[in-house]
Amino acid sequence: MKRLPLILASASPRRRELLSTLGIVPIIVASDAPELHDEHLTAREVCIINSLRKGAAVAARHPDHLILSADTLVYLGTRLFAKPANGVEARQMLRDLSGQTHSVVTAVSLMCRSARFQRAFAEMTFVTFRTLNEAQIEDYLSLVQTMDKAGGYAIQEQGELIIERIEGSYSNVMGLPVEALQVVLKSGDIPSFEPY
Repeated sequence: MKRLPLILASASPRRRELLSTLGIVPIIVASDAPELHDEHLTAREVCIINSLRKGAAVAARHPDHLILSADTLVYLGTRLFAKPANGVEARQMLRDLSGQTHSVVTAVSLMCRSARFQRAFAEMTFVTFRTLNEAQIEDYLSLVQTMDKAGGYAIQEQGELIIERIEGSYSNVMGLPVEALQVVLKSGDIPSFEPY
């Protein structure tokens, strides 16, 4: 059976690094699919839809490749936190998450058009923030670029300044649940692919 090249449909250096921990060096083809944000859907539903949209946009141009795409959202109660549009939004997100336990959901999609294959799954992690004052928020934002990060923070960058504890997958909060992905990749029901 022919082994398919694997494309990561994301420009995220974090996802690329996380895949490398599994021995996978993907081809990078960033998806141009616009992200859906709908307050009437759950975070899991939104993430799965977005990961499928991102993957489908790349699969249309690369039908003979295995496409891996992902989408991450932070949510507290029923409020979804996407990427902040500016510093004002980033500050407000950190204020709102301060002292609270929120959820991080990442959906991952794998698809190959020529093999008529598609699979999606989602993982959830609970993150508890320290209670932050304005000076701590400003200190964090001065150290970390947060505009491209759901919830306005990055656990892997100075996370100890704002996070008290997590329950679940650390890599999921970074944007790719490698433990769950590894199980799926070893399940035998996906098309064979070239790890590098």
